Amino acid sequence: MSRRSLPIGIQTFRKIREDDFYYVDKTGFALRLIAEGTHYFLSRPRRFGKSLFLDTLAELFEGNEALFRGLAAESRWDWSRRHPVIRLSFAEGVLDSRQQLDRRIQDLLRINCEVLGVSLYPDLDIPGQFGELIRRAHAASGERVVVLVDEYDKPILDNLTDPETARAMRDGLRNLYSVIKGQDAHIRFAFLTGVSKFSKVSLFSGLNNLMDITVDAEYSAICGYTEADLDQVFAPELAGLDRDRIRTWYNGYNWLGEAVYNPFDLLLLFKKRLFHPWWFETGTPTFLVDVLTERGFFTPDLAQVRASEALISTFDVQNMPSEALLWQTGYLTFTGSRQIGARWEYSLGYPNLEVETALNDALLKGLMGDAMQAERAVSRLYDVLVAGDFEALRQHVASLFAAIPHHWHDGNDLARFEGFYASVFYSHLAALGLDLVPEDASHHGRLDLRLRFNGQLWLFEFKVVELAPEGAALHQIKARGYADKYRAEGLPIHLIGIEFSRERRSLVGFEVETLG
Repeated sequence: MSRRSLPIGIQTFRKIREDDFYYVDKTGFALRLIAEGTHYFLSRPRRFGKSLFLDTLAELFEGNEALFRGLAAESRWDWSRRHPVIRLSFAEGVLDSRQQLDRRIQDLLRINCEVLGVSLYPDLDIPGQFGELIRRAHAASGERVVVLVDEYDKPILDNLTDPETARAMRDGLRNLYSVIKGQDAHIRFAFLTGVSKFSKVSLFSGLNNLMDITVDAEYSAICGYTEADLDQVFAPELAGLDRDRIRTWYNGYNWLGEAVYNPFDLLLLFKKRLFHPWWFETGTPTFLVDVLTERGFFTPDLAQVRASEALISTFDVQNMPSEALLWQTGYLTFTGSRQIGARWEYSLGYPNLEVETALNDALLKGLMGDAMQAERAVSRLYDVLVAGDFEALRQHVASLFAAIPHHWHDGNDLARFEGFYASVFYSHLAALGLDLVPEDASHHGRLDLRLRFNGQLWLFEFKVVELAPEGAALHQIKARGYADKYRAEGLPIHLIGIEFSRERRSLVGFEVETLG
């Protein structure tokens, strides 16, 4: 198999096929969707190939047979029928007012009129224009219309820090999307994609025939690359790369079916031959960090979140649960599910090492309030752990806690105060990408943090002295036998009790005992 060009940043199906780029055949998914329904919605994180899949659907419905030679659709599609395709994309630019949104929509409708060769009655409002476009395209071609909407939610997401503007954007988009339901008789197929999964009530009011395939085992791999894709399509690029390391760094995104890789990560890895948080760096989650920090989210929980189906589906401008925000943006993924009576419960966790390390690095910087200080602290911590120098570790923890802004000490109850310090230390370690387990369970209870590093085990427990007597942290590790489950491994085990005081705003206790 010969090497081809890597389609980095290319979202045009025609360009990929005509210019001989690597292409992972997703046309089988397209055929299945078309055979089984007519109106669909799909949410996926950014840079997962949503735009390319929409473009593939467009070329399929427009009957461009030559582009599909050798693909699943070639022999299974009626190329004699060509449907008019209306494309609406909000991917370009940032809109910061309802007026700008309305102008953009009108321009998109104008472009589609030109492409399809139809004209509209003058002085129609936006719903009137969109409806008339659909009806006239149907009449002109004799075939019902295909409506494809890319980044349907971007005007809202770009304004989440300004709720009033975000609500105005939501209302403007709802004004547009409501037309799809009303023009059902003229529509052959509709597909809307975006990053978030806004509730149907808030954004798709009346569009009750929209089938949501976001969480569907059958379509888990509709976007992204599977393990088989790496073997069958990208085999020429794998030489010299550790396959297990590729999997650890970039695989793991899952929607209750087959796990996938983020395409952007793999394509950059193949080009640069370097393991790096490529996807994460394309969009620093400033808003996400701000929200989690403001809400006092307990960052060790990120590794093992449980959420109901209702919770992760509840997403609107006025109501954005942290769990839903993390899942929909791709920083958490499904690790399992179970039915509890009449409801479904999902377990969520980091998809891979890239997300775990990069997100915790961003969170640590947000929690500490000083990005450069956080960078230096992470580097120092690694050197201290390699040296196994506990006095240096004590000094490091003391300086870490001392660096936290005073405003975090004010107005927080003691329980949240303890959780905040545990969050800082957890994200501090997780930013290094080490083998770390928060809330490590045994039949004796739950240890705050377990670290496996450099052929040793480190067991951490945190206490606030205002809530417990001094020495209670180490005492709890020993009294509850947290080390028992690890003794058979024959590794040195370090029991580390860390205590701090809200009143004194400092580390007040650091005890270590080594076993084995």
